[in-house]
Amino acid sequence: MYGANGILPPRKTCITYHDKFVQYDLGVNHPFRGDRFIKAKKYFEEKGLFNLPNIKLITPKPARKEDLLKVHTKDYVNHIFSLAERGEPYDIDTPTSKSILEALMYIIGGVLRAGEAVVTGEFERAVALGGGFHHAGRNYGGGFCLFNDIAILIEHLREKFNLKKFLVLDYDVHAGNGTSDIYYSDPTVLVISFHQDPMTIYPGRGFINEIGKGEGKGYNVNVPLPMRAGEEAYLYALNEIFPPLAKEFKPDIILANGGSDAHFADHLGSLGLTAKGFFKIARLISQVSDRVCDGKAMLFVASGYNTLVLPYCWYALIAGIADLNIAEAEIEDHYPALANPRQSKERVVRIVNGLKEILSSYWTCFKE
Repeated sequence: MYGANGILPPRKTCITYHDKFVQYDLGVNHPFRGDRFIKAKKYFEEKGLFNLPNIKLITPKPARKEDLLKVHTKDYVNHIFSLAERGEPYDIDTPTSKSILEALMYIIGGVLRAGEAVVTGEFERAVALGGGFHHAGRNYGGGFCLFNDIAILIEHLREKFNLKKFLVLDYDVHAGNGTSDIYYSDPTVLVISFHQDPMTIYPGRGFINEIGKGEGKGYNVNVPLPMRAGEEAYLYALNEIFPPLAKEFKPDIILANGGSDAHFADHLGSLGLTAKGFFKIARLISQVSDRVCDGKAMLFVASGYNTLVLPYCWYALIAGIADLNIAEAEIEDHYPALANPRQSKERVVRIVNGLKEILSSYWTCFKE
């Protein structure tokens, strides 16, 4: 079953995309511009991604208001729709408009389509472009996010397919405070977030001692990494925490959220990854999903605030999760000469050891 290079053959993978996605454009001077989708798709086409027999581009239908209400309060949903109708911002960083809301509903529709495709076995892997609005809670938004599509998908799959356990792996440079809050007391959703030190970046959440409460205590795992942590240190932390927790938790599906904002050249973050690093992250997700949940895994891919590197990183993520038959050396980066930035391995080892000590009360894999 395995190929000569020791990995499985390319997986049947769907990528959700709609031309309406580009309308999720938050303004001329805003970091989140709609052209990210155009630039990424162009690069994918240049690499021949859509010509591969195992890759299929799927055009989703928009989500419905009822889908949002599976997670968000009715008052909050109505508030956002009202703001969008008037073209008023939710806050200084998160504008709304009819056009933005329409795009968002198509993006969430793509997320639902992708999740269903994996659960039903129509595809082995799925990539929801534009998805991953992890800063939105049940009754609040912010950080460019209005509705939490990760949680919306979880509740959709729970209701429609009776899935019991979900693992959310958030490798975005920012902590997913909204996802964390929604499931802070829920032991059926294990949220693992690798992000930049909250003292140095939005949203100022995701400290090592934020581990959940009540029945959910121990199921909210935060790995705050120092600025300029570097790729070696990041991957060390990921390998020390994610696979053992996934093996012990045994989720029905792995939902991974991120993009390119942990890249060393990103304009809003400073963790020090390269495009090759994103390839390794996605390949690890693929491998772990094979071991713990029959290969059921999908990516939400939207973040990244340097569009020069974004297409390379998004392609690397897709190549990794789909197990494309390419070597790590074939992954390109816009800044290949700077591919080994500063490392903070010693600090990260201390953080990981401290986290394991905290979690050892809840997880057998971290007991001495």
